Amino acid sequence: MAKDEAALAEVMEHSAAVLTAAGMPRMPARVMMALTVTETPGLTAAELAERLDVSPAAISGAVRYLQTIGIIRRLSQTGTRRDRYELPSDWYALMVRNSPIYGTLADQADAGLAAVGDPDSPATERLRDMAGFYRFVQERLPEMIAEWEQVRASRNDAARNA
Repeated sequence: MAKDEAALAEVMEHSAAVLTAAGMPRMPARVMMALTVTETPGLTAAELAERLDVSPAAISGAVRYLQTIGIIRRLSQTGTRRDRYELPSDWYALMVRNSPIYGTLADQADAGLAAVGDPDSPATERLRDMAGFYRFVQERLPEMIAEWEQVRASRNDAARNA
């Protein structure tokens, strides 16, 4: 149990608000953060609805969204018809590996270049930079995830040995 449940709830809601401001829908952001701060391995839809004080329908849509983008997984609970939702320890890698967003944005910038069709247009330079940037990010993300996993493992080893 958390030392300060009220402070933890505030952190959860503020973090969800930051994710919402960055473009994630509000309810999926709240569900993701609830799964992040829970002391249990996961929560059922009923538990999420109770914690967040929302309807089961709101939870249903949120978990469907989070499953679609690869952030959470649904696990059947033996002996019950309820499923448990959990945030896997490598949620960040699942999300990045399953997301074609950077390649799609680069392709759209290329389509914009073809539509402009003028090498001297100011739009050409911006679109070329956009396509290049998104491809750069797409290529670097796997390296960054691998590096993070090494940092994370070292940090965890240090914490276990402390």
